[in-house]
Amino acid sequence: MHKLTRRTFLTTTALGALGLTLRPAWAAPLKVAGIHTVPVENAWNSRLHVALQEAEKAGEIEYLISENVANTDYPRAMRQYAEEGVPLIVGESYGVEREARQVAADYPQTAFLMGSSGTFAGTNFSVFGTWSHEAAYLTGLIGGKMTKTNILGAVGGHPIPEVNRVINAFRVGVREVNPDAKFLIGFIGTWFDPPKAKESGLAQIDAGADFLFGERIGTADAAKDRGIYSAGSLLDYTPRYPGTVITNAVWHFGPSLAAALADVKAGRIVARDYSEFSFMKHGGNDVTIDESIVPADVVKLVMARREDIRQGRFEVPQLDDEPK
Repeated sequence: MHKLTRRTFLTTTALGALGLTLRPAWAAPLKVAGIHTVPVENAWNSRLHVALQEAEKAGEIEYLISENVANTDYPRAMRQYAEEGVPLIVGESYGVEREARQVAADYPQTAFLMGSSGTFAGTNFSVFGTWSHEAAYLTGLIGGKMTKTNILGAVGGHPIPEVNRVINAFRVGVREVNPDAKFLIGFIGTWFDPPKAKESGLAQIDAGADFLFGERIGTADAAKDRGIYSAGSLLDYTPRYPGTVITNAVWHFGPSLAAALADVKAGRIVARDYSEFSFMKHGGNDVTIDESIVPADVVKLVMARREDIRQGRFEVPQLDDEPK
């Protein structure tokens, strides 16, 4: 770790009130630790994992990874990387908000970039949100046009703001083109249980749904088994479920990571909300469409609205309340 001199101590103290800590600028590659509570195959974690892998391939970072870390062990893993002098730790604090923030407070010379439903804290605890609601809204336009029963379903993990936001945005899109549509919702109470997500999806199909929004992995398995269409979330599921997943609300963590890396490499440790870099105008989320299935007029509608969002002419509502 870098030696803390009297000069750097006084500078850090003076800047503390501004939520900014300075440390010597780092040369690439920068060591970055990714701590995951589940396997990196999980949709959300895979987006972090891919972005970190791409940064490593580009020579920007050295990626250190821990996965399947239980919430009870999470603070220990954070402390271990901080003790080793890793400049930037990336992860998730949804299940350990209080503990994670305490770890950050104990290591002011380490930058923490955490997925969180809360705000930034102290001088070095930064947060980011999964703001893919713009693309989710666009998939809703497709779902609203493609349904025949006028009943659509959604399967989510936990009803936290980030999950609620994308499901609600999907529903806004549906209602815009199909005001008479009805909705079914299932939260499976875990982040990674594909069989449970499939079971929830099957129950919704049995109740009349003929289009599913899959916030969790496994939802598309239900749609595939019953021969209906589905929308994916976070990553592009179409290659895995051709003919079933016809649109995806894809989230890209890369822009948020790049912004945080720029700060750390410049010697800045900040307490900041990087969520803005998840917006479509920054390339943080986007929609995919299987144009071999979705009618041309629907594709044209979606792409026109996509451009409106990118150019700031249309703002997708951010609705964080639990969908009913």
